[in-house]
Amino acid sequence: MTGTIDPLAVPPTGPIELPARARGIRGAVGSLGYRNYRRFQGAHLFLHAAGWMQRIAIDWLVLELTGSMAIVGLLVLVQWGPMLLFGQYGALIADRFPRRLTVAVVYACLAVLSGTLALLWFFDVLELWHVLVITFLIGIVCMVEIPARVVFLSEMVDQKHLPNAISIYAIVFWTGGMIGPALGGGLVAIDGAGWALAAYTASALLVAGTVLVLRRAELFPVPHASASPATMREAARYVRSKPTIFWPMVLLAAAAIFGMPISVVLAGMAQEVFNTGAAGYGLYSSLLAAGALIGAMASTAVRALRLRFLIILVAIFGALLLASAAMQSSLAFCVVLAGAGCMRVLYEIVSDSLVQLSSNLRIRGRIVSLYVAILVGGQAIGSPLLGAIADAAGPRIALVIAGAVPILAAAAIAAHLARTGSFRMKLTLKRGESILSIVGPGHNPLS
Repeated sequence: MTGTIDPLAVPPTGPIELPARARGIRGAVGSLGYRNYRRFQGAHLFLHAAGWMQRIAIDWLVLELTGSMAIVGLLVLVQWGPMLLFGQYGALIADRFPRRLTVAVVYACLAVLSGTLALLWFFDVLELWHVLVITFLIGIVCMVEIPARVVFLSEMVDQKHLPNAISIYAIVFWTGGMIGPALGGGLVAIDGAGWALAAYTASALLVAGTVLVLRRAELFPVPHASASPATMREAARYVRSKPTIFWPMVLLAAAAIFGMPISVVLAGMAQEVFNTGAAGYGLYSSLLAAGALIGAMASTAVRALRLRFLIILVAIFGALLLASAAMQSSLAFCVVLAGAGCMRVLYEIVSDSLVQLSSNLRIRGRIVSLYVAILVGGQAIGSPLLGAIADAAGPRIALVIAGAVPILAAAAIAAHLARTGSFRMKLTLKRGESILSIVGPGHNPLS
């Protein structure tokens, strides 16, 4: 299959075969052939590294101020609560106004907010309520930034290169995630959080400036839609009618609430279990990101988007989190953590691509907003929940729950689809073969 993918032409429950690509490295980085996209991702490499530095700095600062992992988790809820509650309005803005200008403005706003935190720290007047208020305001800005950025991504490349663009974005994000936490943890351990906050301020300004100088003639504009609350209700009905959008969102909800917000638990593992401090927390986050980077690279080799693949990936992700809870040494914990990061990101990219390519272009911003609301809203709910569990029962028990729930969700969805004839489960007892596998019934499109 070659040429541009038309989401409306894809059967509602069909696997999406991706366009043929060139072999080797050239095919794996096809989206980088677009000049605007190269510039955008170049600036984002600095932004993502600095963003992870800021995340580590703020989390550790709050942990030192309060001594509570539940409060660290609450910080995630404060940031992503606006997206969960009011994300529809951010999506309407993303679908209604010029996305290039919108993206530039929101990054300028993020620079101002992060710069304010940095100044408060440098003047030694930063208190917990400052962090909570500014984090909430950052969440308000991100409510617009995320859907606008995601849809703007599809304006920088042709639709046939969109899955590769999503993979490359994830590679850049997790490359920053591999570098940033280690730098952030080191800075916090040596000289406090202020310089990590200042680094994010500078990088956000860099992205805002880069977006403004992109070549408008080389963009692929996505049609704008009318903006009203009714259009969000239409988007919700659209999601329910498309199994290749609906079931990934259901699966995402379980993974986002329990499996993904493990950074809260990592702080507890560093402080209480392995006694490695802020530097250890940064190291664990970097290794999680290193595994995620491998998963992002592996995603460039995916040739078809199938719901069955998502279910298997989530189950493996949960199993690795369960295994990490049993590790008795910091080294073994790091190895399993890297594997969990790989599975998580491979799942996220395949799920994101499947949802976007199954969506009508005119309402993609709203579909993305619903998807992101589940992704970040789930983590906003799950972070204080896992933090409270870690406080009450210990970080290891929190990791057990974080791994068990995604496994149960994947099994429940697979069982439901098996009952409806979409999947068939096969039990094999022969030595050397898998015990349980999920197979497609002949030519069934969900296979």
